[in-house]
Amino acid sequence: MKNLILLLASDHAIGKAIGEALEARGYFVTTASDVSQAEQLLRQFDPDLLMVRHYTESLSGHDAATYLRTIRPGIPVLLVGGILAELSVETRELAKRFEIFPPPFQASELVAKVAEMLGDTGASAGTDHDLG
Repeated sequence: MKNLILLLASDHAIGKAIGEALEARGYFVTTASDVSQAEQLLRQFDPDLLMVRHYTESLSGHDAATYLRTIRPGIPVLLVGGILAELSVETRELAKRFEIFPPPFQASELVAKVAEMLGDTGASAGTDHDLG
């Protein structure tokens, strides 16, 4: 399956909104609500992109992405809602390994970023709403 995205978002409403926006444009999205569930999914599937909300319930999105990348090295990672100013100097340096998409943003902006990361020139347009 092409254009499979694993979305880690502990906030169900945000995860649902992001997932629906991406699915409306033809992406396949599977959502995990915690790092353990995301780890299980990474062991079962080979997604094209890992999206992580910057804040999860148990640890920062950056820390979650760093850990999950040990399971699937080289997977492209998009931290959604990550703001570099809030990160420590050490973490800011490490965060350069990931794409960061700060809020606020519209659905179309997020889809465009995902399409860019996946090299997908055929992402179709849809209705726009604020996800940030």
